[in-house]
Amino acid sequence: MGSRGIPADKVNLRLILVSGRTKEFLFSHSSSAADITEHVYSNWPTEWSDEKLPETNILRLIYQGRFLHGNVTLGALQLPAGKTTVMHLVARENLPEPNNQGQLKKDKSGEASCSLCCVLL
Repeated sequence: MGSRGIPADKVNLRLILVSGRTKEFLFSHSSSAADITEHVYSNWPTEWSDEKLPETNILRLIYQGRFLHGNVTLGALQLPAGKTTVMHLVARENLPEPNNQGQLKKDKSGEASCSLCCVLL
């Protein structure tokens, strides 16, 4: 067992809603972002019963300021097993294009500017 009784082969995800409410879920390293959002959507926590659940699963995960695309696994993110990782959970139909996400562009003066530096919740 990892810290706080988390199985050594699982990642404990603490998901945070825009409202600030949190809930923890256990997932394996092979779980993808799509697997996780589908699980949460299908097993919406009773503690979140007054939160508006979208009619269809348009839930998205944000990790370190970036939206995770559906096929990204927890293993690919190199999240530590047996530990807790925090992600935000938001309802959003479309994701930003991957090539525009957080890229730095240099202007004529050579200064770098960020096209998407943070996600506002």
